[in-house]
Amino acid sequence: MSSFINNFFPLAAQFIGAVLASFLPAWLAGLIQIVISISFFLVMATIIVMSLVYLERRIIAFIQDRLGPNRVGPEGLLQPVADVIKLFTKEDIIPASADVPVFKLSTIVMVASALLVYAVIPFGPGMIISDLNIGILYVVAVSSLTAVGMLMAGWGSNNKYALLGAMRAAAQMVSYEIPLVFSILGVAMISGSLSTVSIVQGQAAWSGWRWNILLQPLGFVVYFISATAELNRTPFDLMEAESEIVAGYHIEYSGVRFALFFLAEYLNAFSVAALGATLFFGGWLGPILPPYVWFLLKTYALFFIFYWLRGTLPRVRVDQLMALAWRYLLPVSLVNVLLTGVGIWAYQALTA
Repeated sequence: MSSFINNFFPLAAQFIGAVLASFLPAWLAGLIQIVISISFFLVMATIIVMSLVYLERRIIAFIQDRLGPNRVGPEGLLQPVADVIKLFTKEDIIPASADVPVFKLSTIVMVASALLVYAVIPFGPGMIISDLNIGILYVVAVSSLTAVGMLMAGWGSNNKYALLGAMRAAAQMVSYEIPLVFSILGVAMISGSLSTVSIVQGQAAWSGWRWNILLQPLGFVVYFISATAELNRTPFDLMEAESEIVAGYHIEYSGVRFALFFLAEYLNAFSVAALGATLFFGGWLGPILPPYVWFLLKTYALFFIFYWLRGTLPRVRVDQLMALAWRYLLPVSLVNVLLTGVGIWAYQALTA
């Protein structure tokens, strides 16, 4: 984790390390550096989520011909800050009949699974916490913990509506996880690696403009639809639909705990957009601008599609949701893997 701050702010990291090492034992100085790195990462994550919430409110207001937040601060820029203050000052209420340990641990599981994904997302050359050679498998495995957190929240709340919302959300995630993995498999086959850094570097061929979206357009469509469904975003936000017009699995949560669920939701959404930019749009690759600027531009551009969908499409029914995953997206993702394999074989045969 300490490598994160070293990669992003090397001069600051060297200065902090030198100051700490001048009067503290090496192990204690290293421990403090890790704490500073984690704190920095959490602060950056919070700032990213606040920016996403503000943009979502303003963009959807524009789509629906409304004003959106425009009172707190210039152009409503401080509205997310006011929301955070409100959530952190609200009473933390735990239902009397709740399974308290499970109720409390669910928020930790949700936030931890959301944050762990960022360990393998490269923001630029060398700007990655850990370049694992199985980075994609790591992302799939860690992100699956979200379903466990949802079930813990629904069960621990001892509320029938919360449990129903948790079961529906978990079933939705499991169903769409399969076509999502197959859509990523096509990129891994072309790149010949599961490392996110290697996948970005592989897209630097052909004068830096051979992005995987050119070779995997079908894979990207399946990836984005499946990821949108996994995130429970419109038009797939069924945990707030039909028999339970409530918040779903986190209906019994308030104050800081609800804020943590909100944080995890947007961190997961941002990581999906960031991973999409990495896998299909060249990650940090781009001319003139610094690499991390290109990465953020691509990520926010993909996130804009989430806003567009939410302001445009109605919510689907649960039978339509499940049919889309099993009857359409899964076969299409398998066909994409087959076509990718045939394309790789034909390319190798022609260039042999």
